[in-house]
This record gives sequence, structure tokens and C-alpha cells, in this order.
Amino acid sequence: MRACVTLFRREFSSYFISIAGYVIIAGGLFLLGVSFVVMLLAYNGDSSHAPLTELFYSTMFFWLILLVGAPVITMKLFALEKFSGTFETLMTTPVSDLAVVMAKFAAALLFYFLMWLPLVGCLYVVHNYVGHGAPFDWRTTATTFLGIALLGCLYVSMGCLASALTRSQIVAAMISFALGLSLFVVSFLKFSLTSPNSWVTKAVSYLSLIEHMEDFSRGVIDTRHLAFYLSLTVLFLFLTLKVVESRRWK
Repeated sequence: MRACVTLFRREFSSYFISIAGYVIIAGGLFLLGVSFVVMLLAYNGDSSHAPLTELFYSTMFFWLILLVGAPVITMKLFALEKFSGTFETLMTTPVSDLAVVMAKFAAALLFYFLMWLPLVGCLYVVHNYVGHGAPFDWRTTATTFLGIALLGCLYVSMGCLASALTRSQIVAAMISFALGLSLFVVSFLKFSLTSPNSWVTKAVSYLSLIEHMEDFSRGVIDTRHLAFYLSLTVLFLFLTLKVVESRRWK
């Protein structure tokens, strides 16, 4: 357990040793700021009954932070170890393969949460200026962050798998981005389906990330969404573990 914690601390601190971690946070903060500026300009002078969180998730910047941020955060997890030649040394330490995978996943996920933390301040400031003194709705904020956290678990786990497949960080980022973009594009397939009650339409709706976030941004927690994200996260982490273990077969 101590070795796993040490590996987690090593991996998490590595984001702040180099300039890359600060660039990622700055980029996420910039996109958050731009998204709120665009949103306020779009609704300037108009009223809306939708929660502020729902208006935010519908902007393209929200999904851009997810689609680009997760691959950039995770691309170095295993690829850098393989490129620098420290991967085999790491694997010979008295720590299991599962502990290595989980420590790297947890470190990347915590950094992902840190990247989204300024969103609380943005929501609070905008609400105070346009909410006319109404109490801040912490329920919708909490459920929105739950949705962001679940999306992060899924996309970070995909990034772990992509990074474990190659020794190039660029290739790992491209694989992770392609996987994430493919899953995101599925959300738009329902608009091309003509039969609303067919099993295909229902399957696409179940896979739609946009519909999932719509519920979370409105304060609704659906156990189907929880099962969807957690099961896929476990699947990708399992595949990552098998890729890491495959070094023994070579």
C-alpha cells in the first residue's frame, strides 16, 4: 500500500515539476473563461429558465476541454516511462501491476479534477451578477460536477489504455483523442435516425454523453448513467492492466 501511495505522489507531482501541468491548467482556465463570456453574450438581455450549469455544458468549449484535456493529461503516463527506459525498472519494484495502473489513473484523475476546479468560481460569480440575489443552487452544481467526474473517469481510463499501447506521447494522445471523439460523435447519431422507438435509437440515446450531462446539469442523478460510466471505466482499466501485463509474454 505504501508503494502504491508513493507511486501516486510521484506521478501527481510530476505534473508540476515541468511546465506542462501549468500549461494544461492555464489552457483549461482560458477555455472556461471564454465559454462563460460567449454564454453571457449570447443571453445578454434575454431571460432563461434553464439552470446556469445546463447553459454551460451545451457550449462547445465544455466538450473541447474534455476531448483535448484528457488525452494531454494521460499521454505521458506509460508512454514516457517506455520512452525513457524506466518502465522495466518500475515493473521490477515490489508493487503489483494493478497498483501501478491504479496509481497512475488516480494521479491523472486528480489532476483532471484540479483542472475543472475554477468552474465553481465561474458559476458563483456569474450567478451573483445575474441571479438577482437568488440562493446559489448547490444541488445542480454538485450533480454537474458528478457528471464531469464520471466523464473524467471514462476519458482518463481511455487515455491510460492509449498511453500503455505505445512509447510515443503524441501517438498516445492521438489514440486517446480518437477514442474520445468517436464516443462523443455517437451522441449526434440520434438526429439522423427516423424511428424514435427503435432499439437502435434507444441504444444511441443510452450512449449519448450529451443526454447524460443534460440530466446531471439539471440536478438529476440516473443510476443508468452511473452504471454506464463506471462499467466502461472498469473495462478500459482492465484492458490497460492486460496491456501492462503483456510485457511478460514478450
